Amino acid sequence: MPFETDADDTLLAKAAELRRAFHLDAVDRDKQGGSPIEQIRLLKASGLPSAQIAREYGGQGASWLTILRIVREFAKTDGSLAHLFGYHHLPLNLILFRGSAAQKEKWLTGSAAGNWIWSNSGNALSKTSSGEKTATGWIINGSRPFSSGTHVADYIQISWENGDGARLTAAVPADRDGIVIVNDWDGIGQRQTGSGTVRFVNLEVRDDELISSPDVPLTPYSSLTSLFQQSVLLNVFVGSAQGVLEEGRGYTTTSSRPWVYSGVERHTDDPWIKRHYGDLYIRTLAATELADKAARSLDAAYAEGSSLTAAGRGAAAIDVATANIYAGEVGLAVSSEVFEVMGARSATTANGFDRFWRNVRTHTLHNPAEYKKRTIGTWLLTGEFPVPAIYR
Repeated sequence: MPFETDADDTLLAKAAELRRAFHLDAVDRDKQGGSPIEQIRLLKASGLPSAQIAREYGGQGASWLTILRIVREFAKTDGSLAHLFGYHHLPLNLILFRGSAAQKEKWLTGSAAGNWIWSNSGNALSKTSSGEKTATGWIINGSRPFSSGTHVADYIQISWENGDGARLTAAVPADRDGIVIVNDWDGIGQRQTGSGTVRFVNLEVRDDELISSPDVPLTPYSSLTSLFQQSVLLNVFVGSAQGVLEEGRGYTTTSSRPWVYSGVERHTDDPWIKRHYGDLYIRTLAATELADKAARSLDAAYAEGSSLTAAGRGAAAIDVATANIYAGEVGLAVSSEVFEVMGARSATTANGFDRFWRNVRTHTLHNPAEYKKRTIGTWLLTGEFPVPAIYR
């Protein structure tokens, strides 16, 4: 079978086992939306949420290549769980980059020991929550949209603006009084990510829960967080393309009927079907290779730590952007065109093949390819790397 999991990587082997469990009701859960409670329980029991945490904090020190391949593995059947697992790593690394020694010891050690699930409610483009300073911390009110994963999280990274308009960030337990998970996400895809609204109603945040401060400068190393986010999304795209191609292949070889004018008795003997599947496979394989190249570049930049230069960060950003663009285009194309080679009877809600396209379509809208292509073109023509920022 194409796109088999590397059995020599024990973490990927666990992910493949989970993916098979997730697959059993993936179509039904996609229809239902809501919270994947049992699947999150299985994920935590597997130990994978602590995989990327450094060994010094009790984690397993896994590479980004392994983590992103796990995202891809889950996306072969369930883009929502792939998204939740991938985004879980964003606040963890924010703590690593900008947290104090005491915060790292508390949160990273605790997360590794308990396999906590992290999420965020700090959409940077929406300044819809504010805080008032108290003697020991802050009182937060307002809301934040697109709060992926808060409905299943143990800890939430939240953000708000203070009186001067500066953005502050903190980490708080998900069950703290004053946090209201609205559960209003109604996207056409990624149905179980819980990417809706979180309200803050007189939420108390202690000073020691504040992660860094607005006046701490962004370094090439600490700015890698946006590349982590982009890497998660592109591997959701690649995994979705792999998954729909494998499911489509299975349907075509067992259920598809030859077209009445094809002149063949079996659908798989039709030269057009063979050529089209070959084309879909080649594009998916190319996207996979670019994704792995980008993940290795990310690992190399990450390994530099505080010594990472702007040029080193920029080179990784170009690789991630390139992979992201191509993965999105391939994910959309493969998850749509596969219906042409499966046939009309494949397009039913019972089969659920449409979930792959809906998942990819939902996320590609967050990252318009036009702007990323301009970034890459600018670099190619001038040598100018993208300035570190959200989505870059």
